[in-house]
Amino acid sequence: MGRVSVLVVGTDAAGRPAHPALAGALAGAGLVVGAARHLAAVPVPADCATVVLGPLAPALDRLAAAVAAGTPAVVLASGDPGLFGIVRRLRAAGLPVRVLPAVSSVAAAFARAGLPWDGAAVVTAHGRDLAPALNACRALPTVAVLTAPGAGAAELGAGLAGWDRRLVVAEHLGTPDERVTWTTPAEAAARTWSDPHVLLSLAPETTPPEDPDPSILHLRPGSRRVRAFHPGTNCTIAGGAGGMRVDDQPAAAPVGGWALPESAYVHRDSMITKAEVRALAVARLRPRLGRLVWDVGAGSGSVGIECALLGAAVLAVERDPDAPIRANAARHGVDVRVVTGTAPEALAGLPDPDAVFVGGGGTDVLAAVADRRPPRIVATLAALDRVAPAVHLLRAAGYAVDGCQLAAARLADLPGGSLRLAATNPVVLLTGELP
Repeated sequence: MGRVSVLVVGTDAAGRPAHPALAGALAGAGLVVGAARHLAAVPVPADCATVVLGPLAPALDRLAAAVAAGTPAVVLASGDPGLFGIVRRLRAAGLPVRVLPAVSSVAAAFARAGLPWDGAAVVTAHGRDLAPALNACRALPTVAVLTAPGAGAAELGAGLAGWDRRLVVAEHLGTPDERVTWTTPAEAAARTWSDPHVLLSLAPETTPPEDPDPSILHLRPGSRRVRAFHPGTNCTIAGGAGGMRVDDQPAAAPVGGWALPESAYVHRDSMITKAEVRALAVARLRPRLGRLVWDVGAGSGSVGIECALLGAAVLAVERDPDAPIRANAARHGVDVRVVTGTAPEALAGLPDPDAVFVGGGGTDVLAAVADRRPPRIVATLAALDRVAPAVHLLRAAGYAVDGCQLAAARLADLPGGSLRLAATNPVVLLTGELP
């Protein structure tokens, strides 16, 4: 006969009754573990031992002892405990588990907002650095964030300054104090929000639907639905940055690949990072969901756009207000924030990056970037007299530097069906990494 499993039961964020198997499990339990609010909400027998969750280690020790003794144990959790929940920690501790999930807070938040979420990314800021969750909101059109005190709607709203987003803040889901608020990043940053809450970060064209029948929304009695800006007449997440990727994976590799041909971008007089150079530059930048990349001297924006296609949040800095970055980003269905100005002055006040591509500007720009201490800097140089100063500058700033010259020769047709090799201009690519 196998070991006794720990039964993990989710409490429904939709406010529906507990799972029908819970009452019987509690009646036969020798140990029940949960947050104080969960323990107070269910009929725990008076003679049953309980552990109120705070630090997790003591609860894990009690659960391990219960399993070893063959004592039935129940763990109460919020929503679906397999979604950024306690199931992972229980399994990591070697405990056998059975799970009775409820509607997750994320599913309930999207339901309250009347929105689909099959293309959404779900991230968490609970018990970890806020930056990856913030950068996911900066990069993707539909993101749900599980928050924590000090890492919630106010902090995320402040971090989204400069990004065009609509936010939905869902507080106390499934309780009589439930409140769902449509708002803007600036308004979210200026308010105090109740914990726990879930934040939805949405593409700018996403607008709240007109108030439907509350019974359709499954709102609990006394719950409130609030707008902090004038609603549109419909609710769409389609087109442009708001479209769901065709592979249904928000941070997956782009279907069309990367290192795309120059013809995939609008550019002027061939002023674009060539595909062969771009392939290595993007590889060195290591873009991914949760990271912020600067594209300085962006031009057509091809490097930044391909980083965005790989899930990164991207800031493009370009002095020419007529540069085709926005049009190229829209063409490829990604959201790139464009800052118009001349570096290094335009870099002041921008959020700290994880990686920077320097495609234009002199050593003063490279020095200003290095002063911000991003873990990784990639620079392309066409003029050989700039290579040694750039290497020395990066090394003096504490970066380990390597580099290479890239000189591609592409196939070209000749009359009569013959072929030749047409050389592209050689470029030196430098990579600086902090130890």
